[in-house]
Amino acid sequence: MHIAALETAIRKIGECLILLPNGEHIYKLKLNHTYATEILRALCSHLSNLKHGEIVQSGAVQAMFNAIKNGLDEYVGEIIKTNPDIIWMLEEGTSRDILMCAIAHRQKKIASFIHEQVKWRDATVELDKDRNNLLHIAGKLAPDIQLSRISDAGLQMQRELQWFKEVERIVPEYYKECKNDFGKTPGEVFSEEHKDLQRKAENWMKQTAGSFTIVGALIITIMFAAAYTIPGGSNQDTGFPIFSHDTLFEMFIISDAVSLSTASTSVLVFLGILTSRYSEKDFLRSLPRRLIIGLYTLFISIAVMMIAFAAAVAIMLEGQLWIIIVMSVLTCIPVFCFALLQIPLLVKIFNSTYRWKVFGKKRD
Repeated sequence: MHIAALETAIRKIGECLILLPNGEHIYKLKLNHTYATEILRALCSHLSNLKHGEIVQSGAVQAMFNAIKNGLDEYVGEIIKTNPDIIWMLEEGTSRDILMCAIAHRQKKIASFIHEQVKWRDATVELDKDRNNLLHIAGKLAPDIQLSRISDAGLQMQRELQWFKEVERIVPEYYKECKNDFGKTPGEVFSEEHKDLQRKAENWMKQTAGSFTIVGALIITIMFAAAYTIPGGSNQDTGFPIFSHDTLFEMFIISDAVSLSTASTSVLVFLGILTSRYSEKDFLRSLPRRLIIGLYTLFISIAVMMIAFAAAVAIMLEGQLWIIIVMSVLTCIPVFCFALLQIPLLVKIFNSTYRWKVFGKKRD
């Protein structure tokens, strides 16, 4: 599309955007992005007519590596589509190709895109100036800017392991035992580079599990005592609860049992975390999975405990509907607080454990 015609189309859209809050700012950003895209395409078209040496001299190769380090996936994609041979060019000073650079800087989209453009066997033959292969590169600690995007040390360690395992899937088997110029295998590089992070991840896991263990233990104590101090008391002649045939009483008993059971499960799972060996591989699946189960059962326990409390109040205040309604609403507050504060952590761990992937299936 001609730039003038494109600008006209963007301006018409901008007339609508300006009417919105911050619409003028959004319009300017969109217009600048459009100009940048058109300029990039023009440059790529020009580069396609240049020879290898001319491309290097033009600064396009170094610009490519800078784009990878900063996660400019649109720029990288356009360059590679127009000039596929740039995939095999190396960065000055490190002798790394662009796939190595993407993995070193943990650029997921770019690494996946590059991997899809070439056969996986061809993408794993290069060594950098220190004779590091792709797996060595993946074993090195990620840049601080990438680690800082994940708030918790345990999840940072998990993400580093996931990168290492993902790269391990696409490289030849013998790469696992190859040594670099310092005489270290990829596994040894990973262990050395991640010692401090592993220690921080262990402390984070222990603190998290310890805090939730205390909460679970309190719920167990409360619900165990509630089972023997039933609302309404017992019949002195028969010993059976006075409201044993009441639907609300049945709800109370069931809720009490469910809350006690789930709280006990939660505490046992968190104790399993506290007594773990905290080896490297535990942070990949074992510990996050236990944390997911512990948080999930603890949330159920708190929610059901509030149901048991509401049922007990309804039994004792039969006929006083407005008080029952107020108390029932108040019981929802702890559940909402827990959900607001801890469910995001649960979702984050679940997505990180089960929905994170870089490369597709390994191709023959």
